[in-house]
Amino acid sequence: MIYRYRFISEHRTEFGVKRLCQVLGLRRQGFHEWIRAEQARAARAEAEAGLVALIGRIHAEHRSAYGVPRITAELHRRGIVVNHKRVERLMREHGLAGITRRKRRTTTRPATGPVTPVGDLIRRDFTADQPGTRLVGDITCLPTFQGWLYLATVIDLHTREVVGHAMAEHMRTSLVCDAINLATARGLIRPEAVFHSDRGVQYTSGQFRTALAEHSIRASVGRVGSCYDNAVAEAFFATLNTEIGTAIWRTRAQARQDVFTWLRYYNHTRLHSTNGHNTPAETRTNHYAQTHAA
Repeated sequence: MIYRYRFISEHRTEFGVKRLCQVLGLRRQGFHEWIRAEQARAARAEAEAGLVALIGRIHAEHRSAYGVPRITAELHRRGIVVNHKRVERLMREHGLAGITRRKRRTTTRPATGPVTPVGDLIRRDFTADQPGTRLVGDITCLPTFQGWLYLATVIDLHTREVVGHAMAEHMRTSLVCDAINLATARGLIRPEAVFHSDRGVQYTSGQFRTALAEHSIRASVGRVGSCYDNAVAEAFFATLNTEIGTAIWRTRAQARQDVFTWLRYYNHTRLHSTNGHNTPAETRTNHYAQTHAA
């Protein structure tokens, strides 16, 4: 039937629709209904091609890291109402997929000497009612041809924003102190806030405890050998190592620049599922706007 309709469409100028329908034993009404449906199908195909192109651009803008949920959320932010199942189908048909997280290299070295007992004030409750009150941190290492570059972070549990970080060629205690000092200098940690970490030697040292006390921050540590007690920090580094897109850098300077650029992207552009697919910076700004409005 479709082939006969197409034949009529291709030759109607020469022979006329009425004559062709009579010869082929078809109703003219049926042909005209097919023509209208064909136009609608063409319009849908054109709209879908435009949507695929936009999905591809969003995917490329975010280093091919976004999967279906974040692509769908970004489309909604741009005013495009689309079902996640349709996005999943189009991404699958065009070979687009998010990046799967890689397992990261551990840098935790437990303290061996006597340590002042510190409890777990987080207890795997990685939420916070407001910014600057509950934070987590950890250290990761980035490979370069000049040797390792170490990155320490301070992450806000309300916003998931990296409020402080530090990079160095070593992972001595001063590295994690620098990350805390930057966060407090930015005014993003409140007095009596809780900072949670693993039991690495840097975080259990007297020097670090003194740095926390100077800023009226309470220390919290997880259990020995339990990555789940610091799951947010672990997950953040898994995301960074997966999305930053470089297996090994030529120099530490290049690694520093790439990490700094990615952290800005993470805080201000990348949508976070925990925040209802808002960016960490938006989440902080929205909280204070709502607080002031109330």
